[in-house]
Amino acid sequence: METGVIDLADLDGAFDLQSTLESGQSYLWDRPDGRMYERDAAYGGDAWYQTVVPPLDGVSDETAVVRVRQRDGQLEWESTTDAVPILTHLLRLDDDLDAIFDAMPDEPLVQRAYDAYPGMRLVRDPPFGCLISFICSAQMRVSRIFGMQERLRETYGEAVEFDGDTYYAYPTAERLAETSEDELRDLSLGYRAPYVQRTAEMVATDEADPADARGRNYESAREFLTSFVGVGDKVADCVLLFSLDYLEAVPLDTWIRSAIADHYPDCDRGNYTDTSRAIRERLGGSYAGYTQTYVFHYLRSGGE
Repeated sequence: METGVIDLADLDGAFDLQSTLESGQSYLWDRPDGRMYERDAAYGGDAWYQTVVPPLDGVSDETAVVRVRQRDGQLEWESTTDAVPILTHLLRLDDDLDAIFDAMPDEPLVQRAYDAYPGMRLVRDPPFGCLISFICSAQMRVSRIFGMQERLRETYGEAVEFDGDTYYAYPTAERLAETSEDELRDLSLGYRAPYVQRTAEMVATDEADPADARGRNYESAREFLTSFVGVGDKVADCVLLFSLDYLEAVPLDTWIRSAIADHYPDCDRGNYTDTSRAIRERLGGSYAGYTQTYVFHYLRSGGE
């Protein structure tokens, strides 16, 4: 087992692990204490988090178990390998959060959201796991979305032994493609089951890969992702924002539509594409996705 620390004072801007991992951006991490997504206003805790990370292009060429917690101004980590580049990638520790906040609009709602959760960063999840988890997100509370992904891991994921415990990797596209709709429904995926199975089949057979959205202009990348079964504009925006580095993406979910109605009614253009363009400009353009994530977490947790 390898261990180490990352001094958070060395980052450009603040960092908060709990709000980063429990704000509805990612469902690929877990807490060994069993309290993942237990409360809405997640912030400031010192719990351990853990995940099994697949090989990441340009970051790591092996599957790795990573455990991490925030305490006393440091990220403490334990892993099967050097976790610093992996954590830097997954938690966007390389973002200049101070510069990003300076680029956010000077709006009262945005300021309240940032003041409530300083240091929350976006995640950069592996594309396939991100895609499947957001296909499962339709009309679901975050705790139920997480539960679906946990069941998928434990049922179809590869078991990995580390430090005397068993961890489960997120299932591969090939493994999920072999499942049946009934098997996935037994895991409480409901009507999402055929979407997950067919999308996994598309990736497993090289018909399409979510990572292939990279390099396209933003709206073309969103359109590409909607070719996957069960993926509409909102889910595509989630994958672009939380996996593929399109920091301008603003998923128009219930909470953001509520923000538009209550705070930015001039941005409602009657359809997803035009409303998306208007709210992206209002929320800061190239970093609008960061702004929306603060607003989402703030409103979902009872802010006004």
